Amino acid sequence: MMTSRERVEIALSHREPDRVPLDLGGSVVTGMAASAVYRLRQALGLDEPGRPVKVIEPYQMLGEIEMDLIEALGVDVVPLQSNKTFFGFRNEGWKPWQTFDGAPVLVPEKFNTEPEPNGDILQYPEGDKSVPPSGRMPKGGWYFDSIIRQPPIDDNNLNVEDNLEEFGPITEEELEFWRTEAERLYTTTDKAILANFGGTGFGDIALVPAPWLKHPKGIRDVEEWYVSLVTRRDYVYKVFEKQCEIGIENLKRIHEVVGEKVTAVFVTGTDFGMQRGCFISPQTYRDLFAPFHREVNNWVHKNTTWKTFIHSCGSIMPLIEDFIEVGFDILNPVQTSAANMDPKELKARFGDRIVFWGGGVDTQHTLPYGTPEEVKREVRERIEIFGKGGGFVFNTVHNVQANVPVENIVAMYEAVREYGVYGGSP
Repeated sequence: MMTSRERVEIALSHREPDRVPLDLGGSVVTGMAASAVYRLRQALGLDEPGRPVKVIEPYQMLGEIEMDLIEALGVDVVPLQSNKTFFGFRNEGWKPWQTFDGAPVLVPEKFNTEPEPNGDILQYPEGDKSVPPSGRMPKGGWYFDSIIRQPPIDDNNLNVEDNLEEFGPITEEELEFWRTEAERLYTTTDKAILANFGGTGFGDIALVPAPWLKHPKGIRDVEEWYVSLVTRRDYVYKVFEKQCEIGIENLKRIHEVVGEKVTAVFVTGTDFGMQRGCFISPQTYRDLFAPFHREVNNWVHKNTTWKTFIHSCGSIMPLIEDFIEVGFDILNPVQTSAANMDPKELKARFGDRIVFWGGGVDTQHTLPYGTPEEVKREVRERIEIFGKGGGFVFNTVHNVQANVPVENIVAMYEAVREYGVYGGSP
């Protein structure tokens, strides 16, 4: 019988393993909201009612996927990611809290649990309430939105270094963390390791507002950043140029301590698509982003055995050929609910050249609003399409949200188990 690591590696080489590999929680874009994790654990009989789930990424309120849940579902991937959250504080000193939908959770000690008079929850960079808040969860909400803290922009005095504050040489402490965590995951599990070392997400709009920085400088407003791709392109290019230099140097040092224990590395989460089309033209991608994606991918492929992972939501069909050309091995989340993202066309045009990691079921419509039978039917269809010939790792289209009926979540994993076997019965 194959190990999970072997199963994923075979699928990434565009061959058929014994069954379709499954990811849940391997990254911050392939996980599950803590509330949903709580209900799923109850439904599977893993916990008594009231046992809390850890919120390991407060920005999206993602729940910890513990090893017992991994084994119960047959998950094949584990995450290698920083122990710091999007708000800059560490996952430590856990304390009880309750989500707005009533799920008991544990949050890091610097997570602000005190609501505002209107019921909103604010979060602060590094948990420091002496500086302006950087995130807001509206009363009754599911996750946090960034609070834009854009200083006035003086185009005559824009300093590239201001948009590079968060990108610096990796520290010895961080290297030791990556070394020990990679060793732990590799030796205590048989799972494929999906690593997110950070630093190479050029223009990732979730990162632009820098919710972990106390006083971010440079261009930090989401709208202003998108406008700058056209009006300040030279400035953005220089930011990317320096970021790429720092990022590759850090990858060199990380590779020295983690070696080939990593199966795939999360390079970028920059979203290039909207529901109906692309944010940018293919030419803008080629001019502004492709040079740096190519440089990172080339270094990874020349110096490691890692596969490279790009996350880009939305309708991105016109850009996929470029993603392949610059060297990406894996595409996520495969948003089949967006315009012109038909699964059959995606597989036919690109399936022998890029791995689809996601696309297993629609999280905008089918999973939250369909019946269990409809969920199972869609999972079966997607496995039949994307799984043929390998090159497919099952995951939902982005994270499973908090308000999804647990019956549908259970149905999804039952269908993966039932229909995900290659060449025979489960």
